[in-house]
Amino acid sequence: MLMRTDPFRDLDRLTQQILGTTARPAVMPMDAWREEDRFVVEFDLPGVNADSLDLDVDKNTLTVHAERPALDENREMVAAERPRGVFSRQLFLGENLDADKIEANYDAGVLRLTIPVAEKAKPRKIEISSGHSEKKAVNA
Repeated sequence: MLMRTDPFRDLDRLTQQILGTTARPAVMPMDAWREEDRFVVEFDLPGVNADSLDLDVDKNTLTVHAERPALDENREMVAAERPRGVFSRQLFLGENLDADKIEANYDAGVLRLTIPVAEKAKPRKIEISSGHSEKKAVNA
């Protein structure tokens, strides 16, 4: 049987393992959505111990660090497709979010962050006064 040789096949495979693909990203996959007056962000981190998670906020940048332990070197692996080592992802939070009140929960391999909208960014009514004694409320 004649086999065609592709010298870049191994390089492509290594690149996909390190950087991931659209179907299987190597970084921590994330979903984000808004619920009323807060944003919710979930990261998939299966196999990551809660003790290895680290969250940092610097100004408006939230950084998530996680580590999945390395494989036992004494094992002869048949397949090793799950990325190992240290992962990091940054989220840039807008001025309308309250970074001081972020809540984090890790359960069943999912890290869930709840980020409230800042009070100054919430809609409010502003009263307008005029020369007349009558006051009028306006939505802002």
